[in-house]
Amino acid sequence: MATKIVIKGARVHNLKNVHVSIPRDQLTVITGVSGSGKSTLAFDTLYAEGQRRYVESLSSYARQFLGIVEKPDVDSIEGLSPAISIEQKSVSNNPRSTIGTTTEIYDYLRLLFARIGIRHCYKCQKPFVKGTTQTIIQSITEIVQKEPTLNFKIMAPLVQKQKGSHQNLFESLKMQGFATVIVNGTKCFTDDSIKLDKNKKHDIVVPIEQIDVNSLKLLPQAIETALKLTNGKVELILPDQTNKTYTTHSACLDCDISIGELDPRDFSFNSPNGACQSCHGLGAKHSFDPDLI
Repeated sequence: MATKIVIKGARVHNLKNVHVSIPRDQLTVITGVSGSGKSTLAFDTLYAEGQRRYVESLSSYARQFLGIVEKPDVDSIEGLSPAISIEQKSVSNNPRSTIGTTTEIYDYLRLLFARIGIRHCYKCQKPFVKGTTQTIIQSITEIVQKEPTLNFKIMAPLVQKQKGSHQNLFESLKMQGFATVIVNGTKCFTDDSIKLDKNKKHDIVVPIEQIDVNSLKLLPQAIETALKLTNGKVELILPDQTNKTYTTHSACLDCDISIGELDPRDFSFNSPNGACQSCHGLGAKHSFDPDLI
């Protein structure tokens, strides 16, 4: 990639065959007396050529709405990328107005981050995982096929380390036809009266299906049932009684932390979703100085 922009033979307006080299990835300031050609070099030469090249890269259909951009009077310009320009006027004193918001680049960056961003757990720093019904079925199928003589259990984890008596949950499971439920590691029946201490944390898991290599045809229905019951989570109990959890949401399975999908608002300092809670997106925090009071 070019390290500098090289202009040769610029003759726009009052420029007299100017040759100049401008380094890239740095802040460059063009100075001079009034009428020396500062704006001509920056706007009518550099920016005009950058815009012309950008418009030429578009389809003929798009170009008809943008009009024809004339080539500036210059021998050559090398190392030039698509450019933007900010109008020479008094900018607003509003701290929420930046170069990014003025040029609308900020909107594209927020959209880019929301679509390709990879979130990490704030506790263990591991990337969040997200699967689909098909990828979960495929993953479990591969595990079962490696151990064709063993049985695996498909479970639906409904409650994990949550306080409450959960009586409404037991009634709902009974109405849906689930006869058994595992409460804090103990098998119970939904027909029985299950009483839990509402001030203690509980784990509630519903057994869905027992799978081996000969009953893999039952796996898709079992996975869909578990995902629907738990709103996107399924647990595989391995023969050694260890478990492997899958989810269709972005989540950290180790820390049991799940969050919604990324949204462009999450990257906006003008939105409560993305603004800093200390400065509220202004970039500065005001406080009293006791020595001045």
